[in-house]
Amino acid sequence: MLQLDATLPGPPRTPPWPRWYALQVRSRHETIAAAILENKGYDRFLPLCRSRRMWSDRIVHLDLPLFPGYVFCRFDPADRSVPILTTPGVVRIVGVGSRPVPVDDAEIAAIQAIAKSGLATEPWPYLRLGNPVRIRYGALSGVEGLLVEKKSRHRLIVSITLLQRSVAVEIDSAWVTPLRPTPRSGVPALLAS
Repeated sequence: MLQLDATLPGPPRTPPWPRWYALQVRSRHETIAAAILENKGYDRFLPLCRSRRMWSDRIVHLDLPLFPGYVFCRFDPADRSVPILTTPGVVRIVGVGSRPVPVDDAEIAAIQAIAKSGLATEPWPYLRLGNPVRIRYGALSGVEGLLVEKKSRHRLIVSITLLQRSVAVEIDSAWVTPLRPTPRSGVPALLAS
């Protein structure tokens, strides 16, 4: 019988740190659920955007979730003592069937960089196709996404594939470099929206 030495190097079965998961929460309960998760000691992430709304007597500025109905939380789903689903406002852990699926680390890192940048950000329809670019300068250096143009201004679109939702952040087009050229001309193209 063949026995394997436990000291042999190989790929780890689980990552050495907890992964990020998307939690679906009740409508308009994102802030409450995130605060309770933080009080329970979890690393949570609730990206917000500044929105200008007209009320009957004045204009107000509100901080609204970039991904309405979702909060991101870092935890180990194999740990049965994790009281995530007992948190008020949390409906479920996003996944396939009853199996939680982690959010891609690069996607979370990109959204965190956008949230920290202080640049104008807004929710955006989910995009899969287009010319990918990488930000080379500024607060978003290293972030990858899709470059689009709206009202003569350039935006970087970053998507969370698991949720099929995207976020747009306004950028200077001089900050980007293409990750691959367009097939016809070899010159990066802007997507019009």
